[in-house]
Amino acid sequence: MALHPYYLQSMNQAINDPSPSSAPGFVLPPIAQVPAVWTFGALALGLFGGLALAFSAPGALPGVLMVSEPVGDIWLRALQATIVPLVAALLFTGTVQVVATANAGVLARRSLGLFLVVLGLSAVIALTVTPALLSLMPIPGDAGTVLRATLAAPPTGPLPGIAEYLRAIVPTNVIDAAANDRMLPMILFVAVFALASTRIEARQRAMLATFFAAMASAMLVVIGWVLAAAPVGVFALSLTVAAKTGTAAIGALAHYVLVVVLTGSVVLVVGYLVAAVLARLSPLAFARAMVPVQVFALSTQSSLASLPAMLGACSKLEVRPATSEFVMPLAVALFRATSPAMNLAVVVYVAKWYGVPLSPAMMVSGWIMAILVSLSSVSLPGTISFIASVGPIAIAMGVPVAPLALLVAVEVLPDLMRTLGNVTCDVAVTAAVDRGVVGRGATRGTG
Repeated sequence: MALHPYYLQSMNQAINDPSPSSAPGFVLPPIAQVPAVWTFGALALGLFGGLALAFSAPGALPGVLMVSEPVGDIWLRALQATIVPLVAALLFTGTVQVVATANAGVLARRSLGLFLVVLGLSAVIALTVTPALLSLMPIPGDAGTVLRATLAAPPTGPLPGIAEYLRAIVPTNVIDAAANDRMLPMILFVAVFALASTRIEARQRAMLATFFAAMASAMLVVIGWVLAAAPVGVFALSLTVAAKTGTAAIGALAHYVLVVVLTGSVVLVVGYLVAAVLARLSPLAFARAMVPVQVFALSTQSSLASLPAMLGACSKLEVRPATSEFVMPLAVALFRATSPAMNLAVVVYVAKWYGVPLSPAMMVSGWIMAILVSLSSVSLPGTISFIASVGPIAIAMGVPVAPLALLVAVEVLPDLMRTLGNVTCDVAVTAAVDRGVVGRGATRGTG
């Protein structure tokens, strides 16, 4: 899905009219896309093809793997190469957009504040609920062991202490940090740099906005090209994995989907709690108003496409039009309640797969990264969003990114929960913001 027209117009204006009040950004370029069902089909074909070879023609395996292993590895390397520059460019434009939004008035700042609270809670949910789910429902059999041996080796070396961790947050050389996949210091530097750019002369600010917008657009085209080959890459990887691991890969993928979806469902419940506690709405009335929105969201898998239905739900819940018509597009553009929880859940799950211990410092890194990535991510196609959002978190936490190349193929299933949770929280937060404005005796308007 694409950004709401209001925000696209604002970001285009920033590049063409470098006034102090403009909000820099970029227009999404045409991106090569492959239907998710093709990638999912390639995954299924690769898994069952690998199993068939392993059981019925084991003598042919060496010849097949001689082709499938390098093809899958090349595609995976191309995917990894796009993560750092794409995230840096998106974070710059996203940070500037958030600052510009905060300058739009009291209602905007109140909305952003509530967005941050819910996003922070969403990240905490992943760090607590996902490990609990994995304790209650361990990864089946030896799936973790065989997948770990097939896809990549876990990171090695001692875990840094708290003193080393704090020192590493501030890089002495940001280029070196990026080159060595020290994601958190690089991301924090880019965020500070973006904040600093909002304090310089308007024309210079516009030049920086144009540069990073162009960089982000070009990287999106590149990753679109890489992901256009996803059916081939996923087929090669899944064929290799299934041939080496047998049925363990299928069980692990099904288990992964279940755990991530259950983590996202907790965020969905948070949406109902926000509506009941902060917006002081009747839970039954809120649930009834959300049914048509949720049905539409599941059918389209798009928060943007569900925007008219969400505005209709706000009307049923007696949210003031002046609030809903301002906050709801803002929420669609910036607020993805399920992203921190489900993105972090993916990383926590992979860490469990690979036996990577998650120290408190690593979890703090993941928590910060999940929130920053969520705020800075424009509304991208699902596969691109998955790699651009989960990849930086995994790198920041020292978790292998290789499994993401397989997990992206089944993202079509967790994405249903992402959309369902996002639209529910969008309406709940909009109602909560409106109730806060009314409670303070504010007048109609955007603040």
